[in-house]
Amino acid sequence: MNHPHITLVGAGPGDPELLTLKAVKAIASASVLLVDDLVSDEVLAHAAPSARVVHVGKRGGCTSTPQSFIQKMMVQEAQSGERVVRLKGGDPFIFGRGGEEVAYLQSHGIAVTVINGITAGLAGMTSLNVSLTHRDHAHGVVFITGHAAPDSAQAVDWAQLARTAAQAKLTLVIYMGMKGAAQLQADLLQGMAASTPVAVIHQVSLPEQRHIVSSLGEMCASIAQAQLGSPSVIVVGDVLQGLLQLSQAPRTEKSA
Repeated sequence: MNHPHITLVGAGPGDPELLTLKAVKAIASASVLLVDDLVSDEVLAHAAPSARVVHVGKRGGCTSTPQSFIQKMMVQEAQSGERVVRLKGGDPFIFGRGGEEVAYLQSHGIAVTVINGITAGLAGMTSLNVSLTHRDHAHGVVFITGHAAPDSAQAVDWAQLARTAAQAKLTLVIYMGMKGAAQLQADLLQGMAASTPVAVIHQVSLPEQRHIVSSLGEMCASIAQAQLGSPSVIVVGDVLQGLLQLSQAPRTEKSA
């Protein structure tokens, strides 16, 4: 008898060509796939025709399937002998609750394999040909969620983080920050110069991808003008200096 086993697979930011070979093999071998909202149909095309696909939507700002329900379903399916793949957008271990799910599954005697996916913060900056780190501009990168409630015990001290990032030359990559962008901007301005470059990248890696490059002081005005919404990644830091200067350069008409 096979021991129950589940594979957590990172589906990446959306473009099916960014899946790893290992992810494709896992998806193709699954008899049951528990799928997050942000996983595209093109990614699911790698599943076997006989596979049962269960959508357990987890999208910021929308009604979502309770995490406890998803975890119980995973256990039930694995214990019944199914080859279960939990398919998550991005990477399971970057804001994908992968750590919670691994702990829960292991506590129920279920073996777990994790297959990484390309996270949106990396893919988004790569699409702009900008590095998250640079020896002249950024000595490190911070991936952080903007989703925590302001009055919660887990709320981020954005002003302190901004000061630290400015002093230590860190790039900030902010997930799920669009809903609170105005407060986020105000708090970051307490520790960073208004001229600090910002990029907001919407629908990373998908055909619908759009982005703006702005300064921190103009961030919300630029978002409103471009009518960007979720899902988007906000990147703040001097690695964007070149791109910001290019976006601000006056455009000249080519001579006939």
